[in-house]
Amino acid sequence: MMARLTPYLQVLPLSAVFFAFFAVPIVLVVVVSFFDYETYQLLIPAFTLDNYREVFSEDVTYRTYLITVEFCVLTWAITVTLGFLIAYFLAFQLHSHTTQMVLLLVCSIPFWTSIVIRMIAWIPLLGRNGLVNGLLVNLGIVHAPQEWLLYSGFAVVLGYVHLYTLMMIVPIFNSMVRIDRSLIEAAVDAGANTWQVMTSVILPLSKTGIAIGSIFVIAMVMGDFVTVDVLGGGQVASVGKQIATQLSLLQFPPAAANAMVLLVAVIVMIALLMRAVDIRKEL
Repeated sequence: MMARLTPYLQVLPLSAVFFAFFAVPIVLVVVVSFFDYETYQLLIPAFTLDNYREVFSEDVTYRTYLITVEFCVLTWAITVTLGFLIAYFLAFQLHSHTTQMVLLLVCSIPFWTSIVIRMIAWIPLLGRNGLVNGLLVNLGIVHAPQEWLLYSGFAVVLGYVHLYTLMMIVPIFNSMVRIDRSLIEAAVDAGANTWQVMTSVILPLSKTGIAIGSIFVIAMVMGDFVTVDVLGGGQVASVGKQIATQLSLLQFPPAAANAMVLLVAVIVMIALLMRAVDIRKEL
C-alpha cells in the first residue's frame, strides 16, 4: 500500500506549489474577468461578458495586439539568429569547457542587475543628446540628431533583444553540446562544406533548443510592459502596457479579461511550437 502511494507523495510538494501559486491565481483572474465595476466600486460580483466584448469590439485593441505581435516576431527573429550564432561559436569554435563556461557566464552578467536599470541605461546612449547621436553627427553621417533612436519601436525591440538573447543562447547551446561530433565528421568526410554541415546536421539537431528559447522569448515579449514603458516613452503601445494601464486606473475586471485573452494567445503560439518540435527530447 505504502509503495503505491510513494510516487504520489513525492510529487505532492511540487503539486501543492503549482496549485497555490499558479492554478489558484489563474482561477481568480478568470473569475474577476467576469465581474462588473464602477468608478467608486472596483469589483461587483456578477457574470457579465462586457469586459470581453470590450476587448474584441475596440479597434485599438486589435492594433495593440498587432503591434505586440510585430515586436514579438522581430525580437524572435533577431534573438534566434544571434543566439544560434553565439551558441555555435561557444559549442564548436571553443574546445575548452572552461572557456565556454566563462564566456557563457559573461553573457549572463547583465541579468545580475535590475531590468529597469538595464533599460534606463539605454537612454543616455540613444537620446537626442546621447552618445550614439553625438557620434553620428560628429562623423557626418547625419546632420541632426535622430529622434527615432529613442522612444520608438526601434528602441523597444533593441531593449527586448538586449534582455532576451540569453534566453535563446542557453537552450541552443545546451542542444549543440549534445550533438555527437562523429556526425559532423561523417558529413565532412562525405564532402559537405561548412554551410551544408550547419544546415543539414547542426540546425536540425538544434531545433529543440531553438523551440525552448522561442517559448521563453515569445512568452516574455508578449507580456512585457516595463521595456515599453521605459524605452517607448508613452509613445509605443503593447498589450502588457495596456493591462498595466488598466490596473493603474483600478479597472481590474477589464484588465483581467485582457490578461486572459493574452494568456490564450500565448498558449496557442506555444502549442504551435510544441507541435512543430518535440521538446520532451530536451527535457
